[in-house]
Amino acid sequence: MGEAETYESFLLTLTVKREDRWDFGFMELMGERAGAIVMRLFVHAFRPRQWKSNISCMFCTSSPLGCATKKLGQAYPTGDVSASSSTGAADVEIRGYTVIREGEAKILMPSCNTVFYNKAQINNRDISIAVLRAFISRCKEEYAARLNINERFKNEEKEGNEGGEKRSRTFGPIVLEALAASGLRAIRYAREVDEITQVVAIDNDKASIEICKKNIQLNGSETCSKVSAHIGDARVYMLTHPKEFDAVDLDPYGSPSVFLDSAVQTIADGGLLMCTATDLAVLCGEDGDVCYSRYGCYPLKGKYCHEMALRILLACIESHANRYKRFIVPILSVYMDYYIRVFVRIYTSPSATKMTTLKLSYIYQCVGCDSFHLQSVGRATTKNNVVRYGPAFGPTVPQACSDCGNHFCVGGPIWSDPIHDQGWVQTILEDVRSMKERYPAYDRICSVLTAISEELSDVPLFLCLHNLCGTLKCTTPSSSAFQCVVSNAGYRISGTHINPLGFKSNAPMHIIWDIMRCWIKDHPLKYRPPGEPGTIILAKEPTLLVNFYQAASNHGKARAKKTARFTPNPERNWGPKLRAGRLIKSKHISLLGHQQTDEVHLEDTERN
Repeated sequence: MGEAETYESFLLTLTVKREDRWDFGFMELMGERAGAIVMRLFVHAFRPRQWKSNISCMFCTSSPLGCATKKLGQAYPTGDVSASSSTGAADVEIRGYTVIREGEAKILMPSCNTVFYNKAQINNRDISIAVLRAFISRCKEEYAARLNINERFKNEEKEGNEGGEKRSRTFGPIVLEALAASGLRAIRYAREVDEITQVVAIDNDKASIEICKKNIQLNGSETCSKVSAHIGDARVYMLTHPKEFDAVDLDPYGSPSVFLDSAVQTIADGGLLMCTATDLAVLCGEDGDVCYSRYGCYPLKGKYCHEMALRILLACIESHANRYKRFIVPILSVYMDYYIRVFVRIYTSPSATKMTTLKLSYIYQCVGCDSFHLQSVGRATTKNNVVRYGPAFGPTVPQACSDCGNHFCVGGPIWSDPIHDQGWVQTILEDVRSMKERYPAYDRICSVLTAISEELSDVPLFLCLHNLCGTLKCTTPSSSAFQCVVSNAGYRISGTHINPLGFKSNAPMHIIWDIMRCWIKDHPLKYRPPGEPGTIILAKEPTLLVNFYQAASNHGKARAKKTARFTPNPERNWGPKLRAGRLIKSKHISLLGHQQTDEVHLEDTERN
């Protein structure tokens, strides 16, 4: 064993199938040679029994050198094994399958594109696990408060000492993954969130459910006891299980709009809805008519389009919830990579749904400059201690922009209430930092959560400093000096997790333009094109005088928190992948890595 100890340790997995029941044996071994010896012993021990009872066995190891899948009576494969490393996972190819490890889960994925899997979604899965942990912790506190469990526990303990039976009350959340695919997300929930009692995985694709069931079995008996996979339409399943699940995860390929109506009905009161949308071209204004047909909101093109996409999705979920006398409370709303992700709690209250119009607003966007204004859909009035709701007064803007004289485009209605709960964000961020080793994408989700924790949650949308300077055709001041000037003027300002050049502020647009006029007085322009929006804006004298040099000298040289807010992608081709079942051709190589790109070229060459 002394010689074997110099090799990399790996895990040998024995899978035995008997009458559709799978038993698992796990054995930690040191070195590839020791693993090969034990594997041969198993082969010789089980071969006679296999011949008599037709038992099929599969041997898998996690070592890149010793990876193999072996059926009894067949030769030990040595040339068909390859391995590659990835972010937070070790991928190993075994006879038409790839063993993918992510977090505490491992799954088998077909080498062909029959079941969807995207490595870039590791950020999505990690942040979902962090939110689930915080959600369960908060639910436990709420559950204890409702039952007044502290006082009852003392009384029950006294009764137990006298011989009486104690009553145990526990909160065991049930999670539904409506679009399971390979089942990786459901397996990670079951293995990494300890308090979860049951995870239900649904998919209408037969190949996906077959792989999902294999992956559940591959992760051991504990996972099998928690996770169950079913084939069927997720919408029908959710409609037939009203208010049954404490958390529902929607992560479709494209738009989630067709699942929202059934999703808001299947969640228990106070439950959590986790929803992803990847159709950002539609949500960001490329196809406004399509966006209106899907989400009931008309988008506008602008630098804030990704935050507007988050607010359109929240408004759509609220609209579906109101139909069943329910409403939403956003916990966290994130834009990452190529998708948006929202986490909302759903409650039932007919009276609270009347306040929905106060949470929605229309957008007036100037076509000449970056000015935008919000118009609330409704208003509330109080008379004799009775609150009444009615339509808002408007419009809030004149026919032409007061800054540059151009007309406005109207979009919405969008969600104009806060899209984050800063108390939740701080709790989630502390949990992530305390369990750094349990999050494969720790750097990315920590940077995003840090940026969100610094946002002004009550300020809808944001401006981009470079766009302001582009309108005025001037040089750009430093972001730190600009933020200090706005703060000295008595207004709040912060960054945004969506755009490193964006800022949120409660300062009105005429104050922002006054600050830029003061900047240009210190940095005059050589030429002002006549008739341009920037020229019209600069023709007015500023009503607010500021000093950029004094602001820059008073501003600190570094932020208090030494944490990156925006991190680069860990590898090339980090983005969306092909839909499952589509034939991979040469035109898709931009979505694939180098290895698969070479394989595509080789296949095309052989066909030609």
